[in-house]
Amino acid sequence: MSDITIGGMNRRSFLGAAAALGTTTLVSACGGLKGTGGSSSEVLKIGYVSPQTGPLAGFATADNFVVKQIQNAVRNGFTAGGVKRRIEIVVKDTQSNPNRATEVTRQLINSDKVDLIVGSSTPDTTNPVADQCEANGIPNVTTIAPWEAWFHGRNGKPGEGFKYTTLFFFGMREFADCFFPMWERMDVSGKNVAALWPNDTDANAFRQGLGPMMKEAGYTAIDGGAYQNGATDFTAQIAKFKQSDAELFTCTPIPPDFQTFWKQAKQQGFKPKLATVAKVMLFPSEAEALGRLADNIATDFWWSPAHPYKSILDGKTAKQLADDFAAESGKQWTQALGSVYSLFEIAIQAFKEADDPKDRDEVAAKLRGMKINCMSGDLDFTAGPQPGIALQHPVGGQWRKGEKFPWDVVIVDNSANKAVPVGGDLKPTNA
Repeated sequence: MSDITIGGMNRRSFLGAAAALGTTTLVSACGGLKGTGGSSSEVLKIGYVSPQTGPLAGFATADNFVVKQIQNAVRNGFTAGGVKRRIEIVVKDTQSNPNRATEVTRQLINSDKVDLIVGSSTPDTTNPVADQCEANGIPNVTTIAPWEAWFHGRNGKPGEGFKYTTLFFFGMREFADCFFPMWERMDVSGKNVAALWPNDTDANAFRQGLGPMMKEAGYTAIDGGAYQNGATDFTAQIAKFKQSDAELFTCTPIPPDFQTFWKQAKQQGFKPKLATVAKVMLFPSEAEALGRLADNIATDFWWSPAHPYKSILDGKTAKQLADDFAAESGKQWTQALGSVYSLFEIAIQAFKEADDPKDRDEVAAKLRGMKINCMSGDLDFTAGPQPGIALQHPVGGQWRKGEKFPWDVVIVDNSANKAVPVGGDLKPTNA
């Protein structure tokens, strides 16, 4: 069995780092690794599923760092159910494939015998992971997927939700609250908005949810058509956008497709005054891949060093977490850093609140009833929009040339979350 690289650290060094913290972190690879003491009532096992390789790997850049941070924060154990507990974390890579996500979640349930499963990053991960947990009665919390794509994509019953599976993130209303104020501030001649929405669960949630909200607000979505992920030629979409005279642009593609589209748009003369994109340009690596073409592209930011949030485990602030990540990895913070950290905060809090943290039904109920102030802010899973969903409120940020790193984010609109300070003025994407 060869070493598997996860977030820039191979399996051997990852396990070594965990051992140095005095705990056992189980990293599943080639069928899984068996740990000692997994059956002990003192050990609580958390499975973690994310796309560490493949086209969605940018979401998982900070995964290995977060796991080490969590292990360090609870290195002395914690009390749950009247007993001192420690955690073990089993990490699984979806390879950015929903079928693989299903497979590794089954491994966590059937082979690794975990007590709770957390997962992150787009419906390609969150939905299959949650489906397996719901079917097998495993407590679960996921993040970084629009709630509509997670809830309706899994045939959730309005007002009822799911018994074992929960989510924290945001949805179309919050995207609108983030994007529309920036559109309103841009000097454009019309209200046509070019929309690059592929044919997948994520984009269809935008097509069916954000589209009507745009119409209600006086905007017209110019839908480029439901193309298949992995497309290499966007000439037809670009021609349609140019013909419509759209000066605003939004999209929800996978990152490689956006990079292809944006380069072709530049070559073919489609230059919207403002691009407000979703699912892409969330991370510095994507800005670096586009170079100067990344200048002033705007997107939603639900977590950053500027957010006034802190850990419920050790009191570390968002800025401290970001700085620690940069110091250890040499890499720039990503907003997935805060979200993944909070998955474990929530999981551990549910264990602590349960009379018996090994009782899956009770732990699942604690997740559904969770109210927590953590690294991702105030999260209330009882408030809705549906049971078991906690909403975040993103702010608008633009990519600009950085100082310490090639590109950095400037928060330019905090209409949806006044707690986050604005760091600069909104500028046209294509000035």
